[in-house]
Amino acid sequence: MTHSKFLKAFCLGVLVTTSSMVQSNPLTLNGVVEYALTHEPWLQANKYQQEAIEAQSIAAGTLPDPVLTVGLMNLPTDGFAFDQEGMTQFKVGLSQQFSRGDSLALQQQALRQSAEQYPWQRADRQAQVKAIVTEAWLNAYRAQQSIQLINQDKALFNQLIDITEASYANSLGTTRQQDIIRAQLELTRLEDKLVMLEQQFDSAKKRLAQWLPIDMLSGPVSSDNGDVAALMPYQNMQPTGVTEVLMGHPAVVAIEHALRAKSTQIEVAKEAYKPQFGMNVGYGYRDDTPMGSSRADLFSIGVSVDLPLFTDNRQDQQVNAAIASAEAVKTTKLITLQKLQGQYFKELSQLSRLAQRRALYVEQLLPQMAEQAEATLNAYTNDDGDFSEVMRARISELNAKIDALNIDIDTQITLARLNYYAAAKDSQINAAHSQGAHHE
Repeated sequence: MTHSKFLKAFCLGVLVTTSSMVQSNPLTLNGVVEYALTHEPWLQANKYQQEAIEAQSIAAGTLPDPVLTVGLMNLPTDGFAFDQEGMTQFKVGLSQQFSRGDSLALQQQALRQSAEQYPWQRADRQAQVKAIVTEAWLNAYRAQQSIQLINQDKALFNQLIDITEASYANSLGTTRQQDIIRAQLELTRLEDKLVMLEQQFDSAKKRLAQWLPIDMLSGPVSSDNGDVAALMPYQNMQPTGVTEVLMGHPAVVAIEHALRAKSTQIEVAKEAYKPQFGMNVGYGYRDDTPMGSSRADLFSIGVSVDLPLFTDNRQDQQVNAAIASAEAVKTTKLITLQKLQGQYFKELSQLSRLAQRRALYVEQLLPQMAEQAEATLNAYTNDDGDFSEVMRARISELNAKIDALNIDIDTQITLARLNYYAAAKDSQINAAHSQGAHHE
């Protein structure tokens, strides 16, 4: 075997070493998601909003406070003597207004129904956060694994450059200067790609800074991507089953509770057609006459009632406004359902295409690329091939590996997005919702 062939054959025995990052405190997918859901401030703010509405519902069902009046009546101005005139009296009165029909009970019910939407809003937010955080973590994982794949082949390219430079310097074999330049060029391109991937890695991790403290983001992500589990067999579901699942989505259920509150508000508005009653009682104390004769004290009682006779510009319009507001919420529910359905089928189509591509890569492209790279390297080792073909085959194989990785990650991201639309089936979110719902 010639010295050239020996140098070339040496590259066949190169052990590809994976550049490993420091694995101190790696960010796992489950750990990141759990931390984000536990420390999401939006959820706490939403709980406070619910508590505020619940407190308002208690206040809304209470009659207005009675009114106490105290007065000195009919005091004569020619002497300001309390016992001078028989009409002079010290009067204490108490009045109370009552609600129109069942308006208080209905208003209380409407607010209570409105408060019931908040646990579902939190469940929707949890599902959103879970999908967003999962996608950000997977993008960081994608960049990290791509860096490792490139570093694996980078070691081989460095070996090839050393071999070609040694062969060219000794004028052995068929090595040409352009082979060295080509190898160095490809290595420079890999360096540029590594810088780009490092940027993507940092960007994906910084995306998590909305939910995680910045000191948790200094290390790598876990090398185990913890495959995203599908909440439902998406590709086997019938359209009717999809509609049923989406009808139970927290975002839709939250709107349904808001709609119930709006429907009750219509009944509240209709109560304005009924009269409002009030009651008052009074006690008047009178002093004795100047001659010492006793005067009787006075007691009074009365009932007041307002008569809603002219309803065109007030009661009718209030009912119309309540009806229009309820119809607007109905439309919002329809729009939300249509949006969820459209996005669901878009992601489902994406999942099907990714599955087709993954099968193509695993069964054909990756094995064929590996065979091609091995064949060109063997030919070059035996002085029967072109170095540029070796480089081209190795670059193609590397790109195919990265493409296969991207397909796997895109599949996981698509599943995470689909899981958002199947949030009604997420036991983790449902458990959190059950703990946070006070009136379910």
